[in-house]
Amino acid sequence: MIHTLQNDALKITVSDYGAELKSLTGADGTEYLHDGNPKWWKYTSPVLFPFVGKLVNNKYRAEGQEYSLPQHGFARTTNFECIREDKDEISFRLHWNEDTLKVYPYKFALEISYILKKNTVAVIWVVKNIDDKPIYFSIGAHPALKCPIVDGENFDDCYLKFNKVEKSARLLLASSGNLSHDRVPTLDGDTLNLNYELFKGDALIFDDLKSDEVTICSKKSSKSITLQAKGFPFWGIWTPSQGGAPLLCIEPWQGHADFEDFSGYITQKDGIHKIAVGQSYGTNYTFIVNE
Repeated sequence: MIHTLQNDALKITVSDYGAELKSLTGADGTEYLHDGNPKWWKYTSPVLFPFVGKLVNNKYRAEGQEYSLPQHGFARTTNFECIREDKDEISFRLHWNEDTLKVYPYKFALEISYILKKNTVAVIWVVKNIDDKPIYFSIGAHPALKCPIVDGENFDDCYLKFNKVEKSARLLLASSGNLSHDRVPTLDGDTLNLNYELFKGDALIFDDLKSDEVTICSKKSSKSITLQAKGFPFWGIWTPSQGGAPLLCIEPWQGHADFEDFSGYITQKDGIHKIAVGQSYGTNYTFIVNE
């Protein structure tokens, strides 16, 4: 089922499937989100849970056993229950079940809310431990923003604007899809000019950004969209490596793909979150449409 929220500045649609944002349009009808065309990428804005990125050999160890999960986990391909809906807020819940226990041995509830306020969309995540033992997880966003925003412009007419001056080297992905320990200098300043060659080696992955806002801008027009994410230690920036896709993913993460030499034990995973019995963890990020 598709749900719609709208105010004077924005309109969004969200699907029960993956609790995924499917459209984000401005007051004049400008679309800011990728349309999910599978020629480029079939998703629009999936949540990555209970892991971000690829596990070594798609496997991990927890509670004395080995489990298997695909890249980015199962939440993005699972139906959520809509638990609350009004004119400017909608919330969804994914609850553990016997199928999730076969691949992830923890009893959890993941709640995702979307809140419209003026020209912003806040995305709020809450993970609850409803098990009788601590649970471990990572979570991340993967919104595919339209790039260029304005029809008729080109990808290399666009650039990223960071809200802090950066000097950062990206972490490289190995051929396996896991992280290597190699780095390449990539950011020097508060802007990054976009071109498809940047992404021939896959995503740009950073673990030391000072910025908590990244904006897609154009050299030819004034429309832009900002993704604000405070307190996220890892960021990915991605477009399909073959080039030509009219989209750019700006991805704040709590966690990342395994390093290629990682042991596989969930408790030792870089960026992993632990929630005590009866406790919960919450975080959020925001889209800001600049028209």
